Amino acid sequence: MYKELLVVQAAATWFLVGLIWMVQVVHYPLFARVGPAEFPAYHAAHSSLITWVVGPLMLLELCTALLLLSQWPPGLPGWMGWLGLALLGVIWLTTLLVSVPLHARLAGGFEAQAHALLVGTNWIRTLAWTARGLLNLWALLRLT
Repeated sequence: MYKELLVVQAAATWFLVGLIWMVQVVHYPLFARVGPAEFPAYHAAHSSLITWVVGPLMLLELCTALLLLSQWPPGLPGWMGWLGLALLGVIWLTTLLVSVPLHARLAGGFEAQAHALLVGTNWIRTLAWTARGLLNLWALLRLT
């Protein structure tokens, strides 16, 4: 069963890797191009819609990571599971403690400093998810 869990986790992680890179390189920078009058509605729509895409996948990724730790594949070193969970901790904590408060600031209207911080600090999540994706790929390759 651990192989199936690893495949599901890798699929969720790699979807999120692609999404976070698109957000980092395209979507967040384009926030600055939305006019001041339109920005609050645009940001509200972004926040509402992105949650439906990201939320379930983040929960699936977390659940599969926790389940994998309870039935870790015998052919893989245990530190891989703990490193993957640590990277998830970085992602979740950065989301909750940095990204969400910055989005709350932007909800009232575009603010250049909050926007710059959002783009800059989002590199933490982008790199952590990319590292998770590579770790998952390496784990899958080691099991084949």
